Amino acid sequence: MNIRVAAVTTAWLLAGCFSASAGDPADRVVVHKEKRILQLYRGGEMLRQYSVALGGNPIGHKEREGDRRTPEGLYVLDWRNDKSGYHLSMHVSYPRPEDIKAAAAKGVDPGGMIMIHGQRNYFGWLAFMTQMCDWTDGCIAVTNAEMDEIWDLVPNNTPIEINP
Repeated sequence: MNIRVAAVTTAWLLAGCFSASAGDPADRVVVHKEKRILQLYRGGEMLRQYSVALGGNPIGHKEREGDRRTPEGLYVLDWRNDKSGYHLSMHVSYPRPEDIKAAAAKGVDPGGMIMIHGQRNYFGWLAFMTQMCDWTDGCIAVTNAEMDEIWDLVPNNTPIEINP
């Protein structure tokens, strides 16, 4: 009887250790630009947290092509690229219609191709340095190992909330 209780208890504890496996995908991604963190959630519970690098001009919402800002607001991670120039990448659905309208009112191109991605191909070993500063053109960068994890845990069409 005691062996059965011990086995059930052990199995229950081990199940909790592996609850955030690739078989249990995230249902929401949240980025806090000021804190430079990206968080993965499932059912309101945070699964993972990563440090990120942003665009070289990170304060404020992206307004136009070339401003080196990371957009703010609610988007979707709508497709992925396994042949990216930056290890792996997942596309943020920027620009939204309101982003396009705001850019048009200023007579500028809103830009696009905002991604969550790893390090530049062949330079992943430099992540210990590159991740200490904001170096992208508006994307959200993580290390290659972290991008592998995000790739496995975040399916297409997952909402992403990018906060100031």
